[in-house]
Formats: sequence, structure tokens, C-alpha cells
Amino acid sequence: MRLTEVLFKKVKSKRIMVLMESVVSGHQFNTFRERLADKIELIRFDPYIQKESLYRERKRIRSA
Repeated sequence: MRLTEVLFKKVKSKRIMVLMESVVSGHQFNTFRERLADKIELIRFDPYIQKESLYRERKRIRSA
């Protein structure tokens, strides 16, 4: 192993996978967002209640 390989930092990805959860029914799906961006809130169709619902970011899953 060379000295230059030891000195390199581990590269972090610019995007992360997050878990989105419906406020109304608890339906969940995964999506991606930028690492430095604020938490996501969006309105999307909820198949459990057959209407549009507010989804909020619940937790980070992994780097992508």
C-alpha cells in the first residue's frame, strides 16, 4: 500500500436515500435528495386512502 492511498479521504456521495412517510396513513416510499438540502415535504398520491396526501421525510437510509 502506497502512502498516497493512505492519505486520501473517503469520498461522500452528493445524494442520500431517505424514507418518506404519509402523515395521514403511514404509507412509505424511498426517494433521493441532495446531502446538503433541507428535509423534504411533498404532496403525492397515497394509495391507502386513494387521495393526495402530505409526505414528510422520516429518516435517512443510506448514501447513494
